[in-house]
Formats: sequence, structure tokens, C-alpha cells
Amino acid sequence: MHRKFGILVGALSLALVSGPGQAAPCSNNGAGFDTFKRDFAREAKAAGIGQRGLAALASTEYSPGVIKYDRSISRSFKHADNNFASFYAKKTKGLLGPTRSRLKNNARLLGNIEKQYGVPKEILVTIWGMETGFGSYTGKYDIVTSLASLTHDCRRSGFFKPNLMAALQIIDKGWIDRSQMRGARHGEIGQTQFMAKNYVRFGIDYDRDGRRDLIGSVPDVLASTANYLRSYGWKAGQPYGPGTRNFSVLKEWNASDAYQQAIAKFAASL
Repeated sequence: MHRKFGILVGALSLALVSGPGQAAPCSNNGAGFDTFKRDFAREAKAAGIGQRGLAALASTEYSPGVIKYDRSISRSFKHADNNFASFYAKKTKGLLGPTRSRLKNNARLLGNIEKQYGVPKEILVTIWGMETGFGSYTGKYDIVTSLASLTHDCRRSGFFKPNLMAALQIIDKGWIDRSQMRGARHGEIGQTQFMAKNYVRFGIDYDRDGRRDLIGSVPDVLASTANYLRSYGWKAGQPYGPGTRNFSVLKEWNASDAYQQAIAKFAASL
């Protein structure tokens, strides 16, 4: 996410958001959501978002379920970090055979990406498999609705606001159709679960069809994931186990210690 989901607590830069006028107000419930959308639409328009993006925002409804999930997520991460053996067994159950098949079936693509970005193929397929089972379950939630609800919520509005703006940009540019913008409850998108801001920043049109498609294009998915890791300092040909520089880059991929360790351990087993 992509940071994919990033550090779970703390405000991030609102680099994608600019424009005159009063910022869209937040709330601790659904009150004022229509006013929030109207104010955010003004900000989005000032930031260059066109009609497709603005229409996507207008179609959203406040989601209490997404907000409830967000407020519980820190507990599940803490549990995973304190029970690595259980977490690892669950995340990698049945993954070895399918991962080896993807390594074989995508050997040329993965080799080209590794040459260009320096990220080992086993790291890329491990992330691909652990995140969504190689694209088999990318999430069922409306991404724009999730991000709008989370931006409206005062708890972590600063984190989600640039991601909402980026999601509108993705739709507006035609990279992904509005109907396809479905993912996880925090708005993670595609086969390796990029947050929208990172999608815009690191997404690669590797198959050269004119779109950065991290939902339907395996070349775009794998190249974008490699580009993300390289951009955060991944060093080609260097080890990636705990204590190494490359392992620290995995912290930029996911804030959970258990998740970082699981990626490195499983990739090393391939």
C-alpha cells in the first residue's frame, strides 16, 4: 500500500491538496458529510480534478462500517507483532506452490523488472501473493467511499485526505474506471494494495497501454511495486533479512514488524 498503508498513527503531508477557501470540515460521525463533500469538491477542482473525479466524489455515501474498522485496526497489528509464528503460518498457508508457479510463468517479466529496478523476483511475488493471493481477492469496498468517509472522520483525516484526492485523480485520468475502484476498507487498491497517493506517485505503465493499471495489469502491478521499493532505497544485489538496509525498506511497505519479517522469511525460502 503501499508507504502502502504507512505508519498507522501520525499526520502526513497534504502535498496533493491545495486551493483557496476553507478546508472541508471533519466530524466524528456522519453528520455534515454532504457539506464535507461539497467543500472537498471545491478543493479538488482547484487542484485540477475534472468532471470524472468530481462525479466520483459526489456519488459517495458515509460508511459507518469503514470507520468502525479503522478504529479497531491498531489492535490487530499489535496482535500480529506479538504472535509472529501464528501470523506467518496464516499468511503463508498454501502459498508456496502458487508462488513458485508465478515465478516460473512470469520468469521473463520478473527478470526484466529485476534488471531495471533491482528488486529480486522472490520479493515481488511474495508481496503479490501475501497481499491478495496474486490478485484473487483485492477487496470489495468502494475505494472512493472509504477514503471520503475516512477523510471526513477527524481521527486520521490528515493521512487519508491526500489519498482521497489521489483516488479522484486516478479516476479523472482514466487509469481506472469508477466501477472498478473497489479494494480494501482503508482504500488500498489493486493486486499489491497501493494506497492511492502511492499509486499516483509510484505507479508504472509497464505494459505501455497508456494507463497505470494496478488492478488488471500484472506488468504494471509488479513494476510499480518494484519502483516503490527502489524509491525508498532498495539496493540491488544486497541481502534483505532482518538488520539489513533492504529489510528497513520493507518497513516502508508495511508498518507491521510481523509483516516485514514474513515477507523476508518467505521470499528467502523460494
